[in-house]
Amino acid sequence: MFERAIDLKKARILLTNDDGVEAPGLKVLEKVARGLCKDVWVVAPELEQSGAGHSLTLHRPLRVRKLAPKRFAIDGTPTDCVLLAINKVMADKRPTLVLSGINGGANLGEDVTYSGTVAAAMEATLLDVPAIALSLQILERGKPRWDTAAKHAGEVIKRLVAQPWPKHTLINVNFPDVAPNRVSGIKVARQGRHKIGDQLMERTDPRGRPYFWIGPTRAEDVGRAGTDLAAVTEGKISLTPILLDLTNKDALAPLRKVFS
Repeated sequence: MFERAIDLKKARILLTNDDGVEAPGLKVLEKVARGLCKDVWVVAPELEQSGAGHSLTLHRPLRVRKLAPKRFAIDGTPTDCVLLAINKVMADKRPTLVLSGINGGANLGEDVTYSGTVAAAMEATLLDVPAIALSLQILERGKPRWDTAAKHAGEVIKRLVAQPWPKHTLINVNFPDVAPNRVSGIKVARQGRHKIGDQLMERTDPRGRPYFWIGPTRAEDVGRAGTDLAAVTEGKISLTPILLDLTNKDALAPLRKVFS
């Protein structure tokens, strides 16, 4: 377990995302964080990195650009940002908490394996800093309900850090696409399923060469009780604890019998 609850009044909070340092969701999160804590830092990607997953830049140098006091842009992935923030930019005093987001679009089900938003929280967790990934479901393109996330994010964060949670675990938060006063509660839910990308769309460019768009997600667990997908469909904020140890412990004993 993280040893104790986080006192937000004394905390140092690092903000990052995968939508880029100028993204509207990061601005919302920054406003929320400054309402909780005086010592807020931003270290985010120079450009959008959606779908980057937990990728790390290894074959070229990374550049850090200072935009303002306690505000930096990095020409790399969300993982790069957290790694450099904790080990370089904020090396004099590590952050107490990392908040990643607020992502423009939900990160539900298998999205967590692709998401740069969740990956940033993973990197922080690997570096022993508690982390929360926050995302906003957007059902109608171009009409994100940032006011819903703005209204509820602070309370969710305060309640999450008021008690310890297991080590090697990050918390994945998703806000539903409903008006702020229509949020029907907070649901602690397991990760659902809605694999992305099965519907590949093939097109032809002006030179006759084929190209592909990765299509939308399936919605397998939208109505299945107890999942993150079901929670946001019901207008609830979903909270899912994600463990970084991916070992299938139930499979260990049978495999040991085979390979003993």
